Amino acid sequence: MIRRYSAIMPFDSTKPGKLPGTEERDRRAIAYWLLAIAAMIWVMVALGGATRLTGSGLSIMEWAPLSGALPPMSDAEWQRLYDIYRTIPQYQLINAGFGIEGFKDIFWLEWTHRLWGRLIGLAFLLPMLWFWLRGRVPAGLKPRLVLLFLLGGAQGAVGWFMVASGFEADRTAVSPYRLVIHLGLALLLYGVIFWTALSLLKPERNGPAEARGLRRLSHLLAGLVVLTMLAGGFVAGIKAGLTYNTFPLMDGKLVPEGYGMLSPWWQNLTANIAAVQFNHRLLATLTALGALSAVWIGLSTLPKGRARHAILGLGGTVALQYTIGVFTLLHAVPAWLGTLHQAVAVLVLTAVLSTIHALRVPRGR
Repeated sequence: MIRRYSAIMPFDSTKPGKLPGTEERDRRAIAYWLLAIAAMIWVMVALGGATRLTGSGLSIMEWAPLSGALPPMSDAEWQRLYDIYRTIPQYQLINAGFGIEGFKDIFWLEWTHRLWGRLIGLAFLLPMLWFWLRGRVPAGLKPRLVLLFLLGGAQGAVGWFMVASGFEADRTAVSPYRLVIHLGLALLLYGVIFWTALSLLKPERNGPAEARGLRRLSHLLAGLVVLTMLAGGFVAGIKAGLTYNTFPLMDGKLVPEGYGMLSPWWQNLTANIAAVQFNHRLLATLTALGALSAVWIGLSTLPKGRARHAILGLGGTVALQYTIGVFTLLHAVPAWLGTLHQAVAVLVLTAVLSTIHALRVPRGR
């Protein structure tokens, strides 16, 4: 999808009915709008991390896309929602007796998370319609915008599908599999929107010709970044960060005991605390080593310019994220550090996409 869209650039500035330069102004306006949407998704990912870490995500047990935009307006409504919450295992096993004031504390964070999702939908739909009706959307971009809007709506449904899993018997949190699906779709939306905006602002493919090996490495790094983030979703989903709070060894061993104790073996990748945390550490370390290599190669081969700056930015963000990850682990995942770790992960994704974009060369080279 990304490559297909980049092929329609640059736009024809001689299109009948358009003044010279109009297409470029439209392109930049749409790009800045999409960057604002990407920033809102970034905040949404951070809010999602906070709701999970504080146990707030199960506090609203009703799926009400329209009426749910309003908070409880009376004591009777607060009591009704609290009574519903008291029927689920999370309350009975963890929060029993914390009172309606304790319920309000977790309710407001989840309500804010859902409200922000609704605002993203409006912030996408209304400007899209405005640009579209005024004829300012390039024809090649229209199908992508429609698809992104539909995927955004699907993300809301996936979010409820995830939350509903936390109401099942003996569960005090959502299914880690559904959590990772929800996270993965958020990253997909963010990545495509950010790439599209970047392609509107920088349509030219003028990366250094001598950076062929670096381009391959940047694509490998992008894969590692995504895998590391999804592996982090499983760490969060099964609370694997609350054990083995030592670094670089895991309780004195490089590979922890019981790494492959589950059967069938593949379940260790998603349900075994020791294996899930080890895999996340391994992927993060490979990403860090790859980013370090990219910086070394970039400094050695790239001239000063956008591509070199992108590589240095990637190295810096990966180093920052790795450091935050270690401190989050050593302190047994306090909510503020865990939220920061999830937010900076999106910064790493941003940096690797920016690097790939800056290294593009004309097709056929």
